[in-house]
Amino acid sequence: MVRARERRAAVLEYFSKLGSTQNRGNTFQAHHGLHRPASTENLTLSALVASGAHIGHSKSLMFPTFLPYAYGTRAGITIIDMEQTLPMLRRAANVVRAIARNNGMILFVGTSPSLRPIVAKAAERLGANGFHVGERWIPGTLTNRMGLFGVDVAREKNLRPDCVIFLNPLNNLHAIRECAIEKIPTIGITDSNADPRIVMYAIPGNDESVRTAELIAGVLSLAGEQGIKWQNRIESSLVEIDEQDDLEVTSRDDLGMAEDQFFTDGGAHETPEMAGSSTSHI
Repeated sequence: MVRARERRAAVLEYFSKLGSTQNRGNTFQAHHGLHRPASTENLTLSALVASGAHIGHSKSLMFPTFLPYAYGTRAGITIIDMEQTLPMLRRAANVVRAIARNNGMILFVGTSPSLRPIVAKAAERLGANGFHVGERWIPGTLTNRMGLFGVDVAREKNLRPDCVIFLNPLNNLHAIRECAIEKIPTIGITDSNADPRIVMYAIPGNDESVRTAELIAGVLSLAGEQGIKWQNRIESSLVEIDEQDDLEVTSRDDLGMAEDQFFTDGGAHETPEMAGSSTSHI
Protein backbone atom coordinates (compact mmCIF):
# COMPACT_ATOMS: atom_id res chain seq x y z
CA MET A 1 0.00 0.00 0.00
CA VAL A 2 2.80 2.39 0.90
CA ARG A 3 4.67 1.52 -2.31
CA ALA A 4 1.57 2.19 -4.36
CA ARG A 5 1.21 5.64 -2.81
CA GLU A 6 4.86 6.43 -3.38
CA ARG A 7 4.61 5.25 -6.99
CA ARG A 8 1.50 7.39 -7.56
CA ALA A 9 3.18 10.44 -5.99
CA ALA A 10 6.22 9.94 -8.22
CA VAL A 11 4.03 9.69 -11.33
CA LEU A 12 2.13 12.87 -10.40
CA GLU A 13 5.36 14.73 -9.73
CA TYR A 14 6.80 13.68 -13.09
CA PHE A 15 3.77 14.44 -15.23
CA SER A 16 2.86 17.66 -13.39
CA LYS A 17 5.69 19.35 -15.27
CA LEU A 18 4.09 18.47 -18.59
CA GLY A 19 0.90 19.60 -20.30
CA SER A 20 -1.48 22.34 -19.19
CA THR A 21 -1.03 24.43 -16.06
CA GLN A 22 -4.78 24.77 -15.46
CA ASN A 23 -6.14 23.41 -12.22
CA ARG A 24 -9.07 23.86 -9.91
CA GLY A 25 -7.60 27.00 -8.42
CA ASN A 26 -7.05 29.00 -11.61
CA THR A 27 -10.08 27.93 -13.66
CA PHE A 28 -13.75 28.77 -13.35
CA GLN A 29 -15.83 26.71 -10.97
CA ALA A 30 -19.57 26.84 -10.42
CA HIS A 31 -19.20 27.96 -6.81
CA HIS A 32 -16.94 30.91 -7.64
CA GLY A 33 -19.95 33.19 -8.18
CA LEU A 34 -20.57 33.29 -4.44
CA HIS A 35 -17.28 32.33 -2.77
CA ARG A 36 -14.96 34.09 -5.22
CA PRO A 37 -17.15 36.73 -6.88
CA ALA A 38 -15.91 39.03 -9.60
CA SER A 39 -15.89 42.77 -9.10
CA THR A 40 -18.19 44.97 -11.15
CA GLU A 41 -15.24 46.03 -13.30
CA ASN A 42 -14.34 42.43 -14.17
CA LEU A 43 -17.88 41.12 -14.57
CA THR A 44 -18.67 40.10 -18.16
CA LEU A 45 -21.71 39.20 -20.23
CA SER A 46 -20.39 35.69 -20.69
CA ALA A 47 -20.39 35.16 -16.91
CA LEU A 48 -24.04 36.19 -16.74
CA VAL A 49 -24.96 33.92 -19.64
CA ALA A 50 -23.00 31.03 -18.10
CA SER A 51 -25.03 31.40 -14.91
CA GLY A 52 -28.29 31.16 -16.85
CA ALA A 53 -29.38 34.70 -16.03
CA HIS A 54 -30.70 35.22 -19.59
CA ILE A 55 -33.40 32.53 -19.39
CA GLY A 56 -36.82 33.92 -18.59
CA HIS A 57 -40.29 32.46 -18.34
CA SER A 58 -42.76 31.51 -21.03
CA LYS A 59 -43.61 34.19 -23.56
CA SER A 60 -47.25 34.11 -22.48
CA LEU A 61 -46.24 34.98 -18.89
CA MET A 62 -44.13 38.03 -19.75
CA PHE A 63 -45.20 41.12 -17.82
CA PRO A 64 -45.95 44.07 -20.16
CA THR A 65 -43.53 46.43 -18.39
CA PHE A 66 -40.72 43.88 -18.77
CA LEU A 67 -40.77 44.21 -22.56
CA PRO A 68 -37.86 46.73 -22.74
CA TYR A 69 -35.59 44.21 -21.01
CA ALA A 70 -36.46 41.28 -23.29
CA TYR A 71 -34.02 40.41 -26.06
CA GLY A 72 -36.47 38.09 -27.82
CA THR A 73 -38.00 34.65 -27.60
CA ARG A 74 -36.75 31.19 -28.43
CA ALA A 75 -38.85 28.02 -28.30
CA GLY A 76 -41.54 30.02 -26.54
CA ILE A 77 -39.17 31.18 -23.75
CA THR A 78 -38.34 34.83 -23.15
CA ILE A 79 -34.65 35.65 -23.49
CA ILE A 80 -33.54 38.48 -21.21
CA ASP A 81 -31.19 41.10 -22.64
CA MET A 82 -27.94 40.81 -20.70
CA GLU A 83 -26.65 44.05 -22.21
CA GLN A 84 -29.18 45.81 -20.01
CA THR A 85 -28.76 43.52 -17.02
CA LEU A 86 -25.02 44.20 -16.71
CA PRO A 87 -25.22 48.01 -16.34
CA MET A 88 -28.22 47.72 -14.00
CA LEU A 89 -26.27 45.26 -11.85
CA ARG A 90 -23.35 47.67 -11.76
CA ARG A 91 -25.69 50.49 -10.77
CA ALA A 92 -27.05 48.39 -7.90
CA ALA A 93 -23.49 47.53 -6.84
CA ASN A 94 -22.63 51.24 -6.72
CA VAL A 95 -25.64 51.82 -4.46
CA VAL A 96 -24.59 49.02 -2.09
CA ARG A 97 -21.00 50.29 -2.07
CA ALA A 98 -22.10 53.83 -1.19
CA ILE A 99 -24.41 52.64 1.59
CA ALA A 100 -21.72 50.40 3.09
CA ARG A 101 -19.20 53.24 2.85
CA ASN A 102 -21.49 55.34 5.06
CA ASN A 103 -21.73 52.51 7.62
CA GLY A 104 -25.21 51.50 6.46
CA MET A 105 -27.03 48.28 7.30
CA ILE A 106 -27.64 45.93 4.34
CA LEU A 107 -30.18 43.11 4.48
CA PHE A 108 -30.21 40.13 2.10
CA VAL A 109 -33.53 38.31 1.72
CA GLY A 110 -33.85 34.86 0.13
CA THR A 111 -36.69 32.82 1.57
CA SER A 112 -36.23 29.50 -0.20
CA PRO A 113 -34.09 26.52 0.88
CA SER A 114 -31.71 26.96 -2.07
CA LEU A 115 -31.17 30.66 -1.31
CA ARG A 116 -30.52 30.38 2.43
CA PRO A 117 -26.79 29.59 2.20
CA ILE A 118 -26.41 32.31 -0.43
CA VAL A 119 -27.83 35.12 1.69
CA ALA A 120 -25.93 33.84 4.72
CA LYS A 121 -22.61 33.95 2.86
CA ALA A 122 -23.33 37.37 1.36
CA ALA A 123 -24.19 38.85 4.76
CA GLU A 124 -21.12 37.25 6.31
CA ARG A 125 -18.90 39.06 3.83
CA LEU A 126 -20.17 42.42 5.12
CA GLY A 127 -19.44 41.65 8.75
CA ALA A 128 -21.34 43.82 11.23
CA ASN A 129 -23.07 45.70 8.40
CA GLY A 130 -24.65 42.60 6.82
CA PHE A 131 -27.79 40.72 7.81
CA HIS A 132 -29.91 38.09 6.12
CA VAL A 133 -33.36 36.52 6.20
CA GLY A 134 -33.47 32.93 4.97
CA GLU A 135 -36.72 31.83 6.55
CA ARG A 136 -40.21 33.24 6.16
CA TRP A 137 -40.47 37.02 6.39
CA ILE A 138 -42.54 37.80 9.47
CA PRO A 139 -45.14 40.49 8.66
CA GLY A 140 -44.49 43.67 10.61
CA THR A 141 -40.73 43.20 10.81
CA LEU A 142 -40.25 46.79 9.65
CA THR A 143 -43.63 48.46 10.17
CA ASN A 144 -44.38 47.01 13.62
CA ARG A 145 -40.96 46.77 15.21
CA MET A 146 -42.05 47.72 18.70
CA GLY A 147 -44.88 45.21 18.76
CA LEU A 148 -42.73 42.43 17.32
CA PHE A 149 -39.42 42.94 19.09
CA GLY A 150 -40.51 44.89 22.16
CA VAL A 151 -40.20 48.53 23.09
CA ASP A 152 -36.79 48.23 24.76
CA VAL A 153 -35.20 46.32 21.87
CA ALA A 154 -36.70 48.67 19.28
CA ARG A 155 -35.29 51.69 21.10
CA GLU A 156 -31.86 50.29 21.97
CA LYS A 157 -31.04 48.59 18.67
CA ASN A 158 -31.23 49.75 15.09
CA LEU A 159 -33.82 47.49 13.45
CA ARG A 160 -34.22 49.51 10.26
CA PRO A 161 -31.93 48.48 7.38
CA ASP A 162 -30.60 51.05 4.94
CA CYS A 163 -30.97 48.75 1.93
CA VAL A 164 -32.77 45.44 1.31
CA ILE A 165 -31.71 43.04 -1.46
CA PHE A 166 -34.31 40.49 -2.60
CA LEU A 167 -33.19 37.39 -4.47
CA ASN A 168 -36.80 36.20 -4.91
CA PRO A 169 -38.95 39.34 -4.79
CA LEU A 170 -42.20 37.73 -5.98
CA ASN A 171 -42.26 35.54 -2.87
CA ASN A 172 -41.71 38.56 -0.60
CA LEU A 173 -44.10 41.20 -1.90
CA HIS A 174 -45.31 41.97 1.62
CA ALA A 175 -41.69 42.67 2.64
CA ILE A 176 -41.32 45.00 -0.37
CA ARG A 177 -44.46 46.85 0.73
CA GLU A 178 -43.00 47.34 4.19
CA CYS A 179 -39.79 48.71 2.67
CA ALA A 180 -41.85 51.13 0.57
CA ILE A 181 -43.74 52.31 3.65
CA GLU A 182 -40.48 52.84 5.56
CA LYS A 183 -38.83 54.46 2.48
CA ILE A 184 -36.03 51.89 2.37
CA PRO A 185 -34.21 51.38 -0.97
CA THR A 186 -34.74 47.93 -2.46
CA ILE A 187 -32.77 45.86 -4.97
CA GLY A 188 -34.15 42.73 -6.55
CA ILE A 189 -33.79 40.15 -9.32
CA THR A 190 -36.84 40.58 -11.55
CA ASP A 191 -37.74 37.82 -13.97
CA SER A 192 -39.83 38.21 -17.13
CA ASN A 193 -43.04 37.37 -15.25
CA ALA A 194 -42.56 40.22 -12.75
CA ASP A 195 -43.00 43.96 -12.87
CA PRO A 196 -39.53 45.55 -12.66
CA ARG A 197 -41.07 48.51 -10.84
CA ILE A 198 -41.78 46.53 -7.68
CA VAL A 199 -38.24 47.31 -6.48
CA MET A 200 -36.32 50.55 -6.67
CA TYR A 201 -33.25 49.08 -8.40
CA ALA A 202 -34.29 46.17 -10.60
CA ILE A 203 -31.83 43.63 -12.01
CA PRO A 204 -33.45 41.73 -14.90
CA GLY A 205 -32.52 38.09 -14.65
CA ASN A 206 -33.57 34.55 -13.92
CA ASP A 207 -34.82 34.50 -10.34
CA GLU A 208 -35.13 30.69 -10.30
CA SER A 209 -31.48 29.97 -11.08
CA VAL A 210 -29.27 29.31 -8.06
CA ARG A 211 -26.18 30.19 -10.08
CA THR A 212 -27.65 33.56 -11.02
CA ALA A 213 -28.52 34.28 -7.39
CA GLU A 214 -25.00 33.32 -6.31
CA LEU A 215 -23.44 35.57 -8.95
CA ILE A 216 -25.59 38.62 -8.20
CA ALA A 217 -25.40 38.21 -4.41
CA GLY A 218 -21.63 37.74 -4.65
CA VAL A 219 -21.14 40.87 -6.77
CA LEU A 220 -23.32 43.01 -4.49
CA SER A 221 -21.73 41.72 -1.30
CA LEU A 222 -18.26 42.28 -2.73
CA ALA A 223 -19.23 45.87 -3.57
CA GLY A 224 -20.39 46.35 0.02
CA GLU A 225 -17.15 44.90 1.31
CA GLN A 226 -15.21 47.36 -0.85
CA GLY A 227 -17.24 50.24 0.59
CA ILE A 228 -16.51 49.11 4.16
CA LYS A 229 -12.77 48.82 3.43
CA TRP A 230 -12.82 52.25 1.84
CA GLN A 231 -14.46 53.75 4.91
CA ASN A 232 -11.97 52.02 7.24
CA ARG A 233 -9.10 53.34 5.15
CA ILE A 234 -10.44 56.89 5.35
CA GLU A 235 -10.94 56.63 9.11
CA SER A 236 -7.41 55.30 9.63
CA SER A 237 -5.95 58.13 7.52
CA LEU A 238 -7.92 60.70 9.54
CA VAL A 239 -6.59 59.20 12.76
CA GLU A 240 -3.04 59.46 11.43
CA ILE A 241 -3.61 63.10 10.47
CA ASP A 242 -4.95 63.87 13.95
CA GLU A 243 -1.94 62.18 15.54
CA GLN A 244 0.44 64.19 13.36
CA ASP A 245 -1.37 67.41 14.30
CA ASP A 246 -1.10 66.51 17.98
CA LEU A 247 2.63 65.86 17.59
CA GLU A 248 3.12 69.21 15.84
CA VAL A 249 1.23 71.06 18.57
CA THR A 250 3.23 69.27 21.26
CA SER A 251 6.51 70.08 19.53
CA ARG A 252 5.53 73.76 19.25
CA ASP A 253 4.65 73.87 22.95
CA ASP A 254 7.94 72.20 23.87
CA LEU A 255 9.86 74.66 21.70
CA GLY A 256 8.10 77.62 23.29
CA MET A 257 8.80 76.33 26.78
CA ALA A 258 12.45 75.79 25.87
CA GLU A 259 12.78 79.36 24.57
CA ASP A 260 11.17 80.77 27.71
CA GLN A 261 13.46 78.69 29.89
CA PHE A 262 16.49 79.82 27.86
CA PHE A 263 15.78 83.51 28.28
CA THR A 264 14.87 83.04 31.93
CA ASP A 265 18.10 81.17 32.65
CA GLY A 266 20.11 83.72 30.68
CA GLY A 267 18.86 86.62 32.72
CA ALA A 268 19.30 84.81 36.02
CA HIS A 269 22.91 83.69 35.40
CA GLU A 270 24.28 86.89 33.95
CA THR A 271 27.78 87.43 35.41
CA PRO A 272 29.15 90.78 36.68
CA GLU A 273 31.84 90.76 33.97
CA MET A 274 29.13 90.47 31.30
CA ALA A 275 27.18 93.30 32.92
CA GLY A 276 30.28 95.50 33.23
CA SER A 277 31.37 94.86 29.68
CA SER A 278 27.99 95.74 28.38
CA THR A 279 28.02 98.95 30.47
CA SER A 280 31.45 99.98 29.27
CA HIS A 281 30.47 99.58 25.65
CA ILE A 282 27.53 101.85 26.19
